[in-house]
Amino acid sequence: MNRRRHTTAAITVICALAVLASPALTLQAAAAPLPPDAPKKSLEEVRKEIDGLYRQAAVATDAYNLAEERTKEQSAEIVRLARMIVEGREKVEDLKAKAGAAARAQYRNGGLPEGAQLVLTDDPQLFLDAAGRLKAGAKATTDLLGEMTRTQAELDVYAKDAGANWTKLEAHRVKQAQAKKEINDKIAAAKKLESELAAEERERLRRLEEQAQYRAQTTWLDTGILGDLRTGATPEGKKAVEFATAQVGKPYVWGAEGPDSFDCSGLTQLAWAKAGAPIPRTSQEQWRLLPRVAVKDMRPGDLIVYFKDASHIGMYIGKGAMVHAPRPGRNVTIAGAGSMEILGVVRPG
Repeated sequence: MNRRRHTTAAITVICALAVLASPALTLQAAAAPLPPDAPKKSLEEVRKEIDGLYRQAAVATDAYNLAEERTKEQSAEIVRLARMIVEGREKVEDLKAKAGAAARAQYRNGGLPEGAQLVLTDDPQLFLDAAGRLKAGAKATTDLLGEMTRTQAELDVYAKDAGANWTKLEAHRVKQAQAKKEINDKIAAAKKLESELAAEERERLRRLEEQAQYRAQTTWLDTGILGDLRTGATPEGKKAVEFATAQVGKPYVWGAEGPDSFDCSGLTQLAWAKAGAPIPRTSQEQWRLLPRVAVKDMRPGDLIVYFKDASHIGMYIGKGAMVHAPRPGRNVTIAGAGSMEILGVVRPG
């Protein structure tokens, strides 16, 4: 049992270092109420409130990213339909020109339709030739009119679809604006709570955050999960891990997809794109659409989805660790895979 605990401590060193650096700090002391001239909430309560605000900002970020993705899709579809409409109009004009040429040919024949000219001829060979031309001409005219009708109908459909897509585009833009406001409001509220603390209290707050992650990671590893986890990655998974870990130190920026900054799903999406496997943009869509695997079966490169609302995501890199873009004010970092509440695991590729 002692041997397993030593192994656990070694694996969770990333989460534990900051905590072990200040052994005199206890949870009880750190969570004690602040002095009377400071906010009446304990630091632990403040930590939970700030964490909740950033979680809400993460949910809004997912909504923003999804709306942005849909906006891009609708814009591209509108462009495609516009091209189809232009091509359709050009085709209609071409068909009209052909119809005009047929009418002019009839005029050159003295205004008599080919049927009348056929009745007036007394040459058997001319009669047969004219009858063939008449039949072919009738079919050509029918085909021409049919093609014009179909092309016009297609134009009507394209125009209707373009209108519907424009309506969707505007709706997604409204959702983007709403989500953007909510994100900024939640982040501003969290920063305000932190700014009201003295420098020493902010440092204690950071320690509390690290302790919470360390406790969660230790509890997760104490289940013996590490003995079940796979160590080998696929070639694609290895590429994704190499890219993601190379981004450590770059700042979290909501809505960012790289290369200089990332949000959580922007990092996982670009990492897997570099590995040759495109995946959805948001953590919630990655959870919803990618194949799921049991936590005990995850391997490096798999994505760990966190919290019941799938508002956060990281990439498992092996040995009980993951890489992720945590939240505003933090940089891409390596942390314990079990340092937050795990919803499940998905496997790109």
